[in-house]
Amino acid sequence: MKTLWTPWRIDHVLGKAKKVAHCIFEPPGHEPSSKDDLLLHRDKRGIVLLNRFPYANGHLLIAPVRHTGCITELTITEHCDLMFLIQQSTKILKKHLHPDGFNIGCNLGKIAGAGIADHLHFHIVPRWDGDHNFITVVSEIRTIPEHIDNTFDNLLPDFTSLYLEKNHE
Repeated sequence: MKTLWTPWRIDHVLGKAKKVAHCIFEPPGHEPSSKDDLLLHRDKRGIVLLNRFPYANGHLLIAPVRHTGCITELTITEHCDLMFLIQQSTKILKKHLHPDGFNIGCNLGKIAGAGIADHLHFHIVPRWDGDHNFITVVSEIRTIPEHIDNTFDNLLPDFTSLYLEKNHE
């Protein structure tokens, strides 16, 4: 029998993970990216974060910059920019991770499963054929094949290019 050690998750499991003083979808500063915050992309209307506690490798969170809890509160421009970020993020994940498919979605409200209900956000979860097996079903454990820092480093150049393209329009 092999042991799967994931010691970096224990603080999250025990509820002792460091709490941030701000909404995770509103990281401090104005930089287009920040490894400490797992911020891959920020422009004037949207952000892309790596999920710190992912369901699968490359699990992204896409949110509007403006703090709002419901998709019906977005302006047309915010909606279009958010959909553009979802589209481009999916393209970047395809390029680097080569998944067989994606789960893309949004939970509106706590009762619908939103962990952070007061700031609208979408999840993009890359999926591979056979990526979740008995270990997830039986033990409620997820195996992530690449360290989150490596995933960040691999994706950041493309998100930096996206930022530069969007800010030179």
